[in-house]
Amino acid sequence: MLVNQEPLIERVLSADEQKRLSPDDVLKSLIDGNRRFVAGTLTLRDHSKQIRAAVNGQFPKAIILSCIDSRVPVEDVFDKGIGDLFVARVAGNIVNEDILGSMEFSCKIAGAKLVLVIGHEYCGAIKGAIDNVKLGNLSTLLGKIRPAIDKCSHFHGDKSAKNPEFVDLVIRENVKLTVEAIRSQSEVLRDMEKNGEIKIVGSYYDMDTGLVTIL
Repeated sequence: MLVNQEPLIERVLSADEQKRLSPDDVLKSLIDGNRRFVAGTLTLRDHSKQIRAAVNGQFPKAIILSCIDSRVPVEDVFDKGIGDLFVARVAGNIVNEDILGSMEFSCKIAGAKLVLVIGHEYCGAIKGAIDNVKLGNLSTLLGKIRPAIDKCSHFHGDKSAKNPEFVDLVIRENVKLTVEAIRSQSEVLRDMEKNGEIKIVGSYYDMDTGLVTIL
């Protein structure tokens, strides 16, 4: 039982500590955190102390682009706490100029070392795009997933949202296209990656196990 266990005081990163991290260090940290999440051994944190420690500045390790799905609690999935991550969320984990600007701030100004796009199993936005759902502004958003569906035209079988195999293929392709879009649409991030200052990586979250796989 954990009721008598003292919370771990994990310090909020300083600017110097953040600067010393490499993109590979940060990616490994996220992967290790996810393994703890899967194993059910999440770090105990004293959030009140972390809140106070982060008041005067923030030096997160990474910027995560996730779907809005409530079943993907990003900080928990990577076993991270206050001040560790920037998180952008939008249905279907697509990218637009506002998110790109947020990523550029996160990396160029605030010093994050990793851009991670995370798609997830059973994604409702992907299913909606496959079935060509029409609903107000959602129609425009889902249209941005269409290129991933088109990339999966080689699939042999039922190309509907009722086919988990096809849905999963589109989910992964959508992550890859989002990563490509980040590189092609942001000169700032593209140059930082070329210079080794950051990495831009895609990943997939398995709802059944909680495991994150790097694509």
